[in-house]
Order: sequence, then C-alpha cells, then structure tokens
Amino acid sequence: MRSSSYSPIDDIAYLARSDHRVSTLVALTVRPRTRSELRGTVGVSPSTMRRTLREFEERDWIRRPDHEYEATQLGAYIASGMTALKERVELEQRLRDVWQWLPGEESGFTVEMCPDAVVTVAEADNPYAPINRFLTLLDESDTLRFIGSSLVLLEPCRDEFCEHVIDGLQAEIIDPPRVAEYIRSTYPALSSETLASGNLTVRLLEDLPPYGVGLFDDRIAVCGHDPDSVTVRVLLDTADEEAREWAESEYDFYRRQTQTAHFGPVPD
Repeated sequence: MRSSSYSPIDDIAYLARSDHRVSTLVALTVRPRTRSELRGTVGVSPSTMRRTLREFEERDWIRRPDHEYEATQLGAYIASGMTALKERVELEQRLRDVWQWLPGEESGFTVEMCPDAVVTVAEADNPYAPINRFLTLLDESDTLRFIGSSLVLLEPCRDEFCEHVIDGLQAEIIDPPRVAEYIRSTYPALSSETLASGNLTVRLLEDLPPYGVGLFDDRIAVCGHDPDSVTVRVLLDTADEEAREWAESEYDFYRRQTQTAHFGPVPD
C-alpha cells in the first residue's frame, strides 16, 4: 500500500498500536540519530526498528541524508500532534473519575484550562494527598485567597495554615458564618493568635460554591470534595492564564456579596 493510500485513521492507528513508534518519531524531531541510537532510546529489537524506520520513510516522515535519520517537517508535524493527543488523553484519564467533584460547565470552568494541571487525587492509601499538595502550594506562596469548601480549616491543614498566617502569609478566606464561628469557638487560642497577626481577613457568605477555589502567587487551585463524607477528593492546580482569569472572576463574584467578619471575645 502506498503511503498516500492510508486514511488518517490508518496512520493514527499505526502509530498508536505500538508505544515505540511515537517515541521514535519524537526522538528524531530532537536531533538526528543512528538506528542503533534509536534502538537504545526506545528499547526495541533491530528488526522492529528497521521495519519502523522503513514505514516512516514510506510516509515521508523521516529521511536519511547520511548515516543518521532525521524527521522531516511532515514527520515533526505528526509527532507534535500525537504528543499533544497523548497528553490530552493522559489528562482526561486522570480527571475521569474526579471530574464530577470539580466545577461544572455552568461555572465557566473547562478542561481546556488544565493543559499543565497537577491533579492530586485522594486514594485509599493516601487520603490526605490533595491536602498535602495544597500545603506544598502554600509553602511556595506569600499570598492566598480562598473560597468554597473549607480546605484551609480541615485537618491536617488548619494548624499549618494558621502558622503560615502568623509567620506573614497574607490571606483572605470566605466562609459561611457557621463555619467561622465553629472554628473560632472550638480552637480559641489558635484563632486568636492567627487573627491577632493582622494577616488574615475572614469574609462571610452563606451561599458558597460546592467546590473550593484558591489563588496563590503563581498558581490557582480547584478543590473538589464529597459533600456526603466531607472529604476532599481532588485538588487540581495550574498556572494556566485562562484558568487564572476564571478563578479571579469566580472569587470576585462571591467576594462582592460578602461581609467582613468582626469577631468579639472568645466565649468561655
């Protein structure tokens, strides 16, 4: 069969059927390589590599001007597209089981905002993985604004969040009044010290989204939780500019409806 006789699906299927094919083509877009170098890079037998290179040449994806192979412009174009497709599928697979916990389409949040996202999922053997990821982001930031599910007030996040605020983190959180009062009355010493630092502003709003949105210095985070078990199921964080714009808009929308909390003395 001539290369021009292949349908687009034929070529996609050909590349997808064996892991080494896309890896080989991508390697040749980086720099020219010999056949033996390619075998060492992708880990296949000499006969498999010879057959793969012959099939690539039939499609004009590579050429061999001397003793090394290199990608043509057409080959580089295909390699770029397959790499992007692979990354999309990998992201979709990470999100497939947790997408239901993240903001819905009506909020304006879309999967296109997540090209570089770090997706941290709570697993049976590591239920606090999303919270630990949140704390890592907190360590790397000097500011935080947070609205929604009260991730910053959950164990084991609460104490470390308060320590960061006391040490200088500039933070603003939006909570339902009942949650703010509960934390204030249940942890009076920690609450008083944190508020006395002057670095934390608590704003109150009864109707909050069923997910959390955090804005750090350089990244935004979206927190999805199970309302029945009150457990954090996933934390998605990204530096994508479109996601940042969405998070800023989302935060401002709810912030305009809030009142600043003014706490009195801690009850005995």
